[in-house]
Amino acid sequence: MYKRLTRYLQSMEQLIAQPQQHADWDVILAQHLAQISFFQHERLVHLLVTLCFALMELVAVVAMVATASVGLAALSLLFLCLLVPYVVHYYHLENGTQRLYGQYDRLYELANDWHQRNRRL
Repeated sequence: MYKRLTRYLQSMEQLIAQPQQHADWDVILAQHLAQISFFQHERLVHLLVTLCFALMELVAVVAMVATASVGLAALSLLFLCLLVPYVVHYYHLENGTQRLYGQYDRLYELANDWHQRNRRL
């Protein structure tokens, strides 16, 4: 998912840097909003999964401390090994989605400029 987000961000940056004369800005804005929606959904799912793993890690650590069990220590380590990549992935999704918001604002400005120019003609 992170690769897909990165590719999409780069393609939009290219479009913003070199706007096309005959681009249909209304369609581009609608597609961008759809992509934002997809990535927001993905971000929410990963947030929930990350929170679940964090909660399981917390419960395993508390149980390990309370019982001094080696098995619970291993379980806690396993949860931690799974939690760290989830946190990193969620971090990338969150930052990428925030960048999408900024791109939408710039695309909206380009669309308004395009509409203003076409009204004068």
